[in-house]
Amino acid sequence: MTSQGTPFDPARVPHLNGRFAPVTEEVDETELRVTGTLPDSLDGVYLRNGPNPRFTPVGSYLYPIDGDGMIHGVWLSQGRARYRNRFVRTPAMRAEERAGHALWGGLQSLITPGADQVGEALAGSFKPLPDINVVHHAGRLLALAESDCPYRMSPELDTLGEETFDGHLPAGITAHPKTDPATGELAVFCYALEPPYLTWSVIGPDGAVRRGPTPVDGAVEPRMIHDMALTDRYLVLVCAPALFDLDAAMKGGSFLAWRPDRGTRIALIPRDGGPVRWADDEAFWLWHTVNAYDTPDGRVVLDYVQWPALSLGRSPEPAPAGHGAHSGLTRALVDPATGTVRRTQLDDTRVELPRIDDRGTGRPYHRLATAAGSGRTPGLLTGEYDALCWYDIEDGHAAARLWPAGDLSVGEPVFAPTPGTHDATDGHWLTFATDRTDDTSWLLVLPGDDPAQGPVARVRIPVRVPLGLHGTWLPTEE
Repeated sequence: MTSQGTPFDPARVPHLNGRFAPVTEEVDETELRVTGTLPDSLDGVYLRNGPNPRFTPVGSYLYPIDGDGMIHGVWLSQGRARYRNRFVRTPAMRAEERAGHALWGGLQSLITPGADQVGEALAGSFKPLPDINVVHHAGRLLALAESDCPYRMSPELDTLGEETFDGHLPAGITAHPKTDPATGELAVFCYALEPPYLTWSVIGPDGAVRRGPTPVDGAVEPRMIHDMALTDRYLVLVCAPALFDLDAAMKGGSFLAWRPDRGTRIALIPRDGGPVRWADDEAFWLWHTVNAYDTPDGRVVLDYVQWPALSLGRSPEPAPAGHGAHSGLTRALVDPATGTVRRTQLDDTRVELPRIDDRGTGRPYHRLATAAGSGRTPGLLTGEYDALCWYDIEDGHAAARLWPAGDLSVGEPVFAPTPGTHDATDGHWLTFATDRTDDTSWLLVLPGDDPAQGPVARVRIPVRVPLGLHGTWLPTEE
């Protein structure tokens, strides 16, 4: 049953059907068909994780935070390509595979199996969902969940098991940690339903935990926080008023409530362990940050994609008249001395899944890419985009260049720099795309110097790749 008491029908959930529908076959294929020419500089693997229920869900399903993880990989070398996809096999998924059907319900339904179905160790537990992101750090390839332990994967995408970082991060991390390209440190955070509601940690470039879970002073409520940003001085966490309410969920209500009267708070957490600086603002929501950096006068620039409110599985509602929370690419200037925020809309195009050249994380930057809506395709679902958009950022202004993808629905663009170079235009952008006319999926390769000209190569994927969510490029030397 859903929280409203009506029967749950997966066939009526848009994000379980069409281009979002899960695939169940695990495939290995070499010598993929390439249209155009793969650049010789592309030598590595593009990986992407995303929600992909192993069995038909029961109880409820909320995109994008429900669903088992499946990682899709395309290995590129010497102008050739091969493909492999694998589920992220948690103990809960293995139990469902033995049963032949879903045993856990979606997060909103709170359905959990008993000991007679899964044994004492798993009975009554929440199902791990490492289905959002995949990152590589200190020799570990990690499939990441919303706020839980990641799962370590082999280079060929076999599941090796839960990763607790030698027991130092037993509660896990969230799906969007950030690597400092200068130090190699991985900054992470984790939110929880009980105190401490929010903690942060640092993992060294050798994979050892340098700072264990540290409570964030001033975080006094269980808020959902999907992404973070990193500067030379701070971890930046945007705490929107998306509050967990387990009591309400147990009574049939929503487990996650939007309470705009609480406002949005931005935490600047000094990386040296100093006092947390908070800045308060009107309510707005963000799924994803673009980047952040410190200014010479001590303030923080944060670029991100803003929404007026949290929305799961449906289109966001427009902001009320006179409300300050617009939609689109946004810049926030945060002053830790005064606790104030000044926000500026850089562009109002419908965009999401922003990425930069990761080598620029935490520093001033000039180029970002997003998935975008062209406005030319009716009927696109939340999380579905029919264009890619690049922005050149100069002096607080964003100049956009759009590539309409025609019949293709595209995903998050990821930058693959040319080895030995330092310019954020010297390389290629990679993304999966699915043709809405025949459901074929492709890996698109677009030139970094002029991506709006469109792909220089398209690699035919042997299975449909469901839309969403996040990926990474790992050059062979890594």
